[in-house]
Amino acid sequence: MDDFLQIGKTWIGYGLEISQDLFSILFLILLVCIPILYITDITQSKHAVRRNFPVIGRFRYFFEHVGEFFRQYFFSMDREEMPFNRAQRSWVYRAAKDISNTIAFGSSRDISKVGTVLFANCPYPTLGEDAAPLAKQTIGPECRHPFTTKSVFNISGMSYGAISKPAILALAEGAKKSGCWMNTGEGGLSKYHLQSGCDIVFQIGTAKYGVRDLISGKLSESKLREVSLHNQVRMFEIKLSQGGKPGKGGILPGDKVTKEVADIRGVRMGEDSISPNRHPDISSDEDLLDMIAFIREITGKPVGFKCVIGSEDWLDRLFQLITVRGKSTAPDFITVDSADGGTGAAPMPLLDDMGLPLKESLPMLVNKLNQYDLYERVNVIASGKLVTPADVAWALCLGAEFVSSARGFMFSLGCIQALQCNKNTCPTGIATHDKGLQRGLNPHLKSLRVANYVKNIVHEVGMIAHSCGVNHPRELNRRHARVVQENGLSVPLNILYPSEGYESVVERRNLGARPWSGRQDDNEDINLENTVVNIPLKQLSEKADSSL
Repeated sequence: MDDFLQIGKTWIGYGLEISQDLFSILFLILLVCIPILYITDITQSKHAVRRNFPVIGRFRYFFEHVGEFFRQYFFSMDREEMPFNRAQRSWVYRAAKDISNTIAFGSSRDISKVGTVLFANCPYPTLGEDAAPLAKQTIGPECRHPFTTKSVFNISGMSYGAISKPAILALAEGAKKSGCWMNTGEGGLSKYHLQSGCDIVFQIGTAKYGVRDLISGKLSESKLREVSLHNQVRMFEIKLSQGGKPGKGGILPGDKVTKEVADIRGVRMGEDSISPNRHPDISSDEDLLDMIAFIREITGKPVGFKCVIGSEDWLDRLFQLITVRGKSTAPDFITVDSADGGTGAAPMPLLDDMGLPLKESLPMLVNKLNQYDLYERVNVIASGKLVTPADVAWALCLGAEFVSSARGFMFSLGCIQALQCNKNTCPTGIATHDKGLQRGLNPHLKSLRVANYVKNIVHEVGMIAHSCGVNHPRELNRRHARVVQENGLSVPLNILYPSEGYESVVERRNLGARPWSGRQDDNEDINLENTVVNIPLKQLSEKADSSL
């Protein structure tokens, strides 16, 4: 018995010695590997998370990989997360990296869920050789300097301040490479927007950052003219409201108000930059149309507005006024934002409970424009959680001519939905002014992902269009999409949202019948310094000032 105990102790001793040796070897390996991994991660520029969080950031990819096999045991499934689920984010990530988005075995989407959109496939889909490229669309054909573009998917408003310098540079360069436009957001125009040479939509927010007279607080005619002299600035958008916070102005926390941001906006560095909840000089439909005319006359470029729609009554009043004044007084475009749109910071009651979602407001707007014979005059831009090809195709079916996205492009830059936008601690360097975190975002490499995202969106929207039997995406109409109802059956959009004469108007639009003055080629250099003004600016200016 004693011999057995002695043998056991001996083996245990050997085991402990071996374990100790293995632990020592493992410790030495870690001692060597961790510095190597640290140096590798902190010097590479492809992955922002690994660069900002060396070594530890690698666990993200490990858990993503393991999640494919153990996902069924975790709480969050592919299509459960909000505001964007894993399936949506994964599609954007893969599209931005330009890698295959094919999946195997079958869809994880529940197509019996009420509200699910299904596209109506054609028994004889369009062949590749019959497919047509996207036709050019002209916005503001009666302006002195109309904007003509082929782009259908564009970058929505994200201001410098809300997002970082590297993010602006990457988006602008990606927009130039892909041929889409970029909206400045309400924070004004920076040199980073202009650096790449991309097309720009200048947004005029309620605080009029970048075009505000610092003494009076009113819209500055000279600053507005100065912005318009940039050839890249193709349109002006008056922001009435946005989906993340209808009825509330922009909120930029003081931590994100750097000296450069403060100089551009004309505010104090380090203090919260809070915009009024509406334009002080726009309190009625008359004021809105007057402001549109004022800006259009000074700049010579298309002018429209962005809003969240709360009811169709307002649309009736506005369009009736346009009918009385004349179609020429109409906005050149309307950007309709969904109530579930994004924001860097907003009060929860407005974020959760205010405004109409796009599935209700977009067809409402298009139908009202058609009812008042304005659909061929006013371009419709849809915005709000439209990040995948199916989202974009659905909006085109409902009558939008362009789609813009903000958070989709944030995902293309590497956003991981950490929900830190308002805290200046974004781990990917997108929504922070922390130099250490910004270092992880390489503008040139990320611009390629932005361009890839646009390319793959357009390609797959085209694939949906061809499966529906049309030659290009802008030929999609309400007959091409259906929505699942409570009884489990789907109904076509043209039945859900009927509008007399709508389809003939869409057909004329696709044939190029939208009014076009042809007064200036869209690629011609623009010089507004010696432009002849037909309407007395003084008269318009006095009216605008009096309303303030």
